[in-house]
Amino acid sequence: MAKNTICLWYDNDAEAAARFYAETFPDSSVQAVHRAPSDYPSGKAGDVLTVDFIVAGIPCIGLNGGPMFRHNEAFSFQIATDDQEETDRYWNAIVGNGGQESACGWCKDKWGVSWQITPRVLTTAMAAGGDEAKRAFEAMMDMKKIDVAAIEAARRG
Repeated sequence: MAKNTICLWYDNDAEAAARFYAETFPDSSVQAVHRAPSDYPSGKAGDVLTVDFIVAGIPCIGLNGGPMFRHNEAFSFQIATDDQEETDRYWNAIVGNGGQESACGWCKDKWGVSWQITPRVLTTAMAAGGDEAKRAFEAMMDMKKIDVAAIEAARRG
């Protein structure tokens, strides 16, 4: 077991979310599904309680805790992409599976978990600082899904 694991709270579908992440992102898998050994106040014996999974190398636990807590943008996974094809693949998988677009490379999956699908060209431009970073930042501010060609053009001026 990892020393530090992210715990994500789901209403009752942690297993479906974990399986979606495992199918969508490399270095991702479902490690274990833990079921209730007996009935409890909000469930029955055999119901999924927690799911151990890995998302892009990050260990996570999905907890089926009920509807009282919802995901929000205060937590997000940032997935670095190498090109437009990879950016499109992840973005389309999340948004096309009941998710929703947001601004500046952010989107939410159908469970409400936020994702930043971030091409490396954007992070490289921001790290460069100066006018290059300013142009790339200003271009990004008008985007939902990041357009790699537009960021590259902005970097060049």
